[in-house]
Amino acid sequence: CPSLAGIMLLEVFLVLGTLLIYFLFSKKKEETLPFKDGWWGRGQKPVTKEDSSIRPFKVETAEEELSDLFRRLDQARFTEPLENSCFHYGTNSVHLRKVVSYWKNQFNWKKQVEVLNKYPQFKTKIQGIDIHFVHVKPPHLPEGQAAKPLLMVHGWPGSFYEFYKIIPLLTDPASHGLGDEHIFEVICPSIPGYGFSEAPHKQGFDSVSIASVFYELMLRLGFNEFYTQGGDCGWLICTNLAQIAPSHVKGLHLNMVLVSKLGLSHLLSVLLGRCFPGLFGFQDEDVRRMFPFLKKWVYKILSEFGYAHIQTTKPDTVGCGLNDSPVGLAAYILEKFSSWTDMEFQNLEDGGLERKFSLDDLLTNIMIYWVSGCIVSSMRFYKENLQKGIGTQKHGKLTVQVPTGIAAFPNEILHIPQAWAKKKYTNIVSFHFMPRGGHFAAFEEPELLAKDILQFVDKVEKEQLWKKK
Repeated sequence: CPSLAGIMLLEVFLVLGTLLIYFLFSKKKEETLPFKDGWWGRGQKPVTKEDSSIRPFKVETAEEELSDLFRRLDQARFTEPLENSCFHYGTNSVHLRKVVSYWKNQFNWKKQVEVLNKYPQFKTKIQGIDIHFVHVKPPHLPEGQAAKPLLMVHGWPGSFYEFYKIIPLLTDPASHGLGDEHIFEVICPSIPGYGFSEAPHKQGFDSVSIASVFYELMLRLGFNEFYTQGGDCGWLICTNLAQIAPSHVKGLHLNMVLVSKLGLSHLLSVLLGRCFPGLFGFQDEDVRRMFPFLKKWVYKILSEFGYAHIQTTKPDTVGCGLNDSPVGLAAYILEKFSSWTDMEFQNLEDGGLERKFSLDDLLTNIMIYWVSGCIVSSMRFYKENLQKGIGTQKHGKLTVQVPTGIAAFPNEILHIPQAWAKKKYTNIVSFHFMPRGGHFAAFEEPELLAKDILQFVDKVEKEQLWKKK
């Protein structure tokens, strides 16, 4: 029957049209991550408008706090390490005694407070909690040139202090031989619950919540368009920010990348990538950093991520002990600064800690945790983000279209090849194998990282890539 055939044909077109509209519009909706407007202060959200003023802040420590610290250091109990164990069992207590001795007798916290206060610091209340941030403007700008806002986000167990050596390279690059084509205005916030940012008082404060708070911070500072940079936890927070506000984030630069969605292609590349690298988009350096896979991935995860399991399940239990003992806190944090800087440092009795850092720098970072009492709240980041499983949240399923630059440092705990990263970050415009350095890139190799940020921004600006998102 012709009429029946016509009706069926019309139904087919309607179904196809509906499916086409669905895929077109559903894809558009999934490209951005919803902004999370929460309330993380104590009690109920007040009906009055939140105070949005920006207040100057300086690090200050009372004498009573320092007296209490020295008392606890004097009363520390040390456990004898196994013979020739170096850092394979964690922080070696023989070396820890030397660090504590330096802490008590030579480390000058008051001098380091002056160092911390050399850059302007502020606090402002966002979604019920006080957010601490460093905000450094260029000392001078060439006529007609504007500074580019750059949000830099630290990780655990680091702090805003990680960026103190790279800040002058970005705000005054010409004075450091890096040219003056791109000059930055740098904003380094403390993640809520870290350092001098107030910890959230309610459960559920995950990376998307933090990204939303930092997005609000940048808008409050008057930045409608800006760049972001991060490693460790900062990688995830900056990624989420780019997913929330792709039209405001001009470029995303990362010195660490992880992927949560692993499919058949990843499995095949693990099984066959060493023999057929070109088939899977691997470069020779990818093969060197990834294989043998059992040793360089599986074993590393088993040997290095025990802390993450603890902090994803019961952070407060361990955290309470660390918050009560400065020596325990130092042992816990120093171990990460050893192995995450270079896994080979575990073979040294001193953990190689002073090969990349000074004791003053390491203890300054530890003191930020101690005087603010933030170790427990900082560890909760893992539970809030991982307790529901890896890759189960919406942000884990969405891609990132913002122009992305990746600096792959050779001693990063796990190496992610560009072939894997581009499935998440669909607009990678810069991917470089860095010649040296590990997890704490800005702290270890500030000049290398600064140069990579500058070349990335140069590429984005000259090709106006943010307009092509």
